[in-house]
Amino acid sequence: MAKELFLEIGTEEIPAGFLHKAMADMESIIAKELTNARLTFDGIRTLATPRRLALQVKDISTVQPDAEITDTGPATNVAFDADARLTRAGEGFLRGKGWDGSPLQIDGTVFSPGVIATFHNARIELVEAGKVLKLAVTRTETGRPTHELLSEILPRLIVNIPFRKSMRWGDLDVRFARPIHWIVALFDGTVVPFTFGNIESGSVSRGHRFMANQPFPVRDFAHYLEECERHFVIPDPARRKEIIRRETHRVAKASGGQLLPDEGLLDEVTYLVEYPSAVHGTFDRSFLEVPKEVLITSMRSHQRYFSVIDEGGRLLPVFITIPNTLADDPSVVVKGNERVLRARLSDARFFFEEDKKVPLEKRVEALKSVVYQQKLGTSFEKMERFRQLAHWLAAGLNEPVLDKVHRAATLCKADLVTGMVGEFPEVQGIMGREYALHDGEDAEVANAIAEHYLPTQAGGELPSSDIGAFVSLADKMDTICGCFGVGLIPTGSADPYGLRRSAIGIINITLDKGYRLPLTSFITASLDLLQCKITREREKVHKEVLEFFKGRFVNLLADRFPGDVVEAVVAASFDDLVETAAKIAALSEFKRRPDFEPLAVAFKRVCNIVKGGVDVPPAEGLFQEDAERRLYASYRTVSKNAEVKIADRDYLAALAEIATLKESVDLFFDTVMVMSDDERVRNNRLALLTGIARMFGNIADFAKISI
Repeated sequence: MAKELFLEIGTEEIPAGFLHKAMADMESIIAKELTNARLTFDGIRTLATPRRLALQVKDISTVQPDAEITDTGPATNVAFDADARLTRAGEGFLRGKGWDGSPLQIDGTVFSPGVIATFHNARIELVEAGKVLKLAVTRTETGRPTHELLSEILPRLIVNIPFRKSMRWGDLDVRFARPIHWIVALFDGTVVPFTFGNIESGSVSRGHRFMANQPFPVRDFAHYLEECERHFVIPDPARRKEIIRRETHRVAKASGGQLLPDEGLLDEVTYLVEYPSAVHGTFDRSFLEVPKEVLITSMRSHQRYFSVIDEGGRLLPVFITIPNTLADDPSVVVKGNERVLRARLSDARFFFEEDKKVPLEKRVEALKSVVYQQKLGTSFEKMERFRQLAHWLAAGLNEPVLDKVHRAATLCKADLVTGMVGEFPEVQGIMGREYALHDGEDAEVANAIAEHYLPTQAGGELPSSDIGAFVSLADKMDTICGCFGVGLIPTGSADPYGLRRSAIGIINITLDKGYRLPLTSFITASLDLLQCKITREREKVHKEVLEFFKGRFVNLLADRFPGDVVEAVVAASFDDLVETAAKIAALSEFKRRPDFEPLAVAFKRVCNIVKGGVDVPPAEGLFQEDAERRLYASYRTVSKNAEVKIADRDYLAALAEIATLKESVDLFFDTVMVMSDDERVRNNRLALLTGIARMFGNIADFAKISI
């Protein structure tokens, strides 16, 4: 018979950014715990608000099934001496498993698998472990009631939920994101007893802190959801999110505009409230003289307000806030928020007006006093490096924009020393563009100043112009090569300089723009400029950076194409990202053809035979069989045609051309002995196969294709 588990952990307010991950961690931890306990279950659901984490598991078996547990000990040559008597190691192992000293039944000194004794509910055996025979004890473990097991599992679940920061409270020796005030733990409606810190598990939850701050009993999950709503708590974040989405759109429309979409803010606010509602306020129109990005950032980042725009996308002097209560008089809430926002926007307007008094160009010199990174120098030094690198890119890819690239690179970091960016770091680049336009700079230069930070997130907007793209690529490559050069290399858990994001940005910009940019040369050019800063061996740094890009590229493309195809193409060549991506796309399409598998088998056979290959061309005069002569003739024709198509970057047509060799390859393997006793004949046949393998190798390493 199966029953339901329900757990709620009631706390002080947990930071919104902790909750989504905590829900996922709770699900994975309880699934692992129940599986390890040999308990079956049907489904897991997790919920969260700022004051509670909840968990429901459906259809858990009520009793743990019996199981045979085998503990393997030392090998027989260690457990027994030459006379088949137990050694100290063997006896120690058995006694540790509860052996009572009863005699062992061993036939002679030649050991073989089987039972050699029993005691209590266990048996002593000799078992095969690989090629080694070992002493082992197998015991039958009687299943325990699930209710009893959960008293051990649930405290482990709570203590093992990982948070970025945890805390202790009082004089207790337990940690959690925030102090715990109550725990509800029910299995089949009965309390699962355990203690966490000074909290005893029970069946009583609590309502909303301000609107229904009182206890209420819980019978099961369905009853919990019902009682929560009665006590002004909506524990399901998906439902809260939809309420907030609906209400913000409604309020925006009622205020005469439409909501500015902001999924990130919506996700955050969802975990800030337990019972959402929406109200709107206004601010003085004069604040609209400040760039809208600053106003939106101020409202979003500092106050968690949603913005409202008109049909043309222009910002309106309206904001929407999501209170955590139903106010008796909403106007009081609105006035309080308007007062706070007015002070914020006044600060922003002050910084904007003051910053405009100093031209952006004059701020560049101040970058000499801003340390970018202790070993890599100041922001001014960094700017000088990536400005030269952007020059190098422009000279090779679009020389007419070189002067504008120079100007954009010179000015693009100057807004870091403005008052506005000091107060609102999120608008760096954006303010650089605004101040540049105010100073009369070229519009393309000003736009590039803002664009050089792009993309700011996965799948985010990319630079629209070559000017912005070149500066962005150069800045990001300088960061990556500089950090690798001084040993600031990302680990599995830490990437403080955002090198993975920078590498993915470089890859996406390059593919989006179609830049035929040799990656090895790009890395070399960057390391040349960093020569006096890097502290590690240059060749090693170059190799590590290239491998770093390769890893990001493979991960990125593996989301769009079959993983084996990506690996096969990257293994053959990687320097030109645009070319590599085109080959991956072509091979992916080619692989979908119905005749691909037999073709793959034939060509993999070629690759497996030649391995390293023979570095001499085949000699026609050494061929002895009609099949090898036919293959050689076909190879010469196909090779020329495929070479033309590859040069034209028509990789799909090149693959189709190479595929015409299959019939000749099959006939060759059916009738020709490659490994002839005659060394010259053998090497000549290998040379022919090498040419075929390398022809395909211009596109991919066929040996890595899964079939």
